Amino acid sequence: MRCFIDLAYDGTAYHGWQRQPNSISVQQVLEERLSDLLGEPTIVVGCGRTDTGVHASSFFAHFDWAGAFGTRFADWEQMVWKLNGMLPPDIGVHRIFEVGERHHARFDATERAYTYRVHTRKHPFLEGRSARVYQDLDVESMNAASRYLVFNGDFATFCKAGGGQKTTLCDVRLAEWRSEGPHRMRFDIVADRFLRNMVRAVVGTLLEVGRGRMSPGAVEEIVAACDRGRAGASAPACGLYLSRVEYPFIST
Repeated sequence: MRCFIDLAYDGTAYHGWQRQPNSISVQQVLEERLSDLLGEPTIVVGCGRTDTGVHASSFFAHFDWAGAFGTRFADWEQMVWKLNGMLPPDIGVHRIFEVGERHHARFDATERAYTYRVHTRKHPFLEGRSARVYQDLDVESMNAASRYLVFNGDFATFCKAGGGQKTTLCDVRLAEWRSEGPHRMRFDIVADRFLRNMVRAVVGTLLEVGRGRMSPGAVEEIVAACDRGRAGASAPACGLYLSRVEYPFIST
């Protein structure tokens, strides 16, 4: 049977989701622990790739399992409980459930959302989970600039070279900054798909607007240029979270 895993992870200690030849990744840890639990080698396919240091508050993956409930665990709930006991504290499984045999964690996702968190005052409890910006930001201007990102078209300007994408077309459906409290804010962006390093490049560009180094209108020209050199530097990985993944066959 094909099974979906609904999980979350703090990416600080990992070189992204995908297996790496010489570095630890979330996929490697999950596959090793799940293989131990099931008593057989198990490959896990994720809904996408997150870069080194990037977090996921919502992430889906699938694996195929030929076994059945019995001596190892009695049901899905016990399976989740046992797997969480084997995983390190920075990876947590919410649920495991059966789906159709052709359902795919990556290719069947219809919408994805990322959240980027920023703070402008030193905050020890946000270290590694939010990006520190060393000046106040003009959120109104950043939101004015964000409106130029909401369209269905070419986002090559924000794509890191070597991503292997067949196309740089994306349908961005929302891009918005909002407050999370004093000196704290978040950026939410929703699209059908994202390019390699896209969100961090978008945030880096919008932060230039927030600092007053770039006008909101300049973002429209930057997007149209389809030139990564025109956009801002990538924002730090620690502030980025994959926050939602939608599937037509999964109710939330």
